[in-house]
Amino acid sequence: MNIHELIGELREDNKSKIVLLVADGLGGLPLTPGGKTELETARTPNLDKAAAEGVTGLSIPVLPGITPGSGPGHLGLFGYDPLQYRIGRGILEALGINFHVTDKDVAVRGNFCTLDASGKISDRRAGRPTTERCVAMVEKMRSVKIPGVEIFVEPVKEHRFVVVFRGENLGDAVNDTDPQAIGVAPLLAHGKDEASKKTAEFVNQFVTAVGKVLASDVPTNGVTLRGFARYPKIGTMQEIYGLKSAAIAVYPMYKGLARLVGMDILDAGSTLNDQITTLKKVWNDYSFFFLHYKYTDSTGEDGNFPAKVDMIEKLDAAVPGILELNPDVFIVTGDHSTPSKLKSHSWHPVPTLIRAASARTDAVTRFSESTCLQGGLGQFQAMHLMLMAMAHAGRLGKYGA
Repeated sequence: MNIHELIGELREDNKSKIVLLVADGLGGLPLTPGGKTELETARTPNLDKAAAEGVTGLSIPVLPGITPGSGPGHLGLFGYDPLQYRIGRGILEALGINFHVTDKDVAVRGNFCTLDASGKISDRRAGRPTTERCVAMVEKMRSVKIPGVEIFVEPVKEHRFVVVFRGENLGDAVNDTDPQAIGVAPLLAHGKDEASKKTAEFVNQFVTAVGKVLASDVPTNGVTLRGFARYPKIGTMQEIYGLKSAAIAVYPMYKGLARLVGMDILDAGSTLNDQITTLKKVWNDYSFFFLHYKYTDSTGEDGNFPAKVDMIEKLDAAVPGILELNPDVFIVTGDHSTPSKLKSHSWHPVPTLIRAASARTDAVTRFSESTCLQGGLGQFQAMHLMLMAMAHAGRLGKYGA
């Protein structure tokens, strides 16, 4: 019996409500030995109060030492083993913009990048262009046609776009063309099996053609592709947990993650306050709410320590608006750590708090990496968080006689 089968056997319905607030890339590192992390530097009276009223710990997104992408990080938080459900980012991005994916499709996330005169990457995100420029560049790329395959190109946000290759016998075992570094050229695509080699051939033809189309459009004069994926088979939150679930997320990828597991995608506006306004409007319609906050991650990736501190403080200021609804279970965590010091995702465990009437409170009164290390939840795999959410909500019955 796996965990999902166990939950199906034990789950019980009631009127309780669970709110999962995910601060993307929440965990950090001090800039100097013995210093403070971004979370420890920030003033967070509301998160501290919630931590004091609940129980805390550190979440391990996948396994100790494994640095997760956003997909595995969130799937773990939703209670899906990220080692069992390996889902490429392309599908998540496509679902996030509500693109209808078929069984003939391989979807891939694209980034605009800046290429220098020698064809090497000088900026992996093309200076974070406006979404309007993204739309204009996508329109140019749509002129590219490759015999033997249909190609759909759709804008997402800023430097991100989606490409979908549609054809017969296409595989998704294709490497990313993003080398995750500057000063080197984008990688060629290679397939691990015959079907994926077919896809890779189309990909390389497409990238070459796009390079010609965008050649004069510095800084968005190149592209890299990541997360080749076909549509997976996965149980929904309703099927597994019996929860009618809503996602209130701004960025398309996180909408895609939520849609993949059967959540309803609601209008999130453009700010955290907009998200909480939506939460209040639909409070009586759902039992589980996923709120996603991106900016703790993007500031960390930019290596901007003060900006990440500021984003954490803005997150903290929004907490009372959630708690005034009196959720039975309120959870705050992140899908992974994104230390400004590293300018990237990392393997470091993520601070987590659960506030619920049934929580066995610990001695923690400050929400941070160092204090959560002393918390009553200990260090646990993220895929077990939903078990604890369900238990604290009174939604799991007794196992065995």
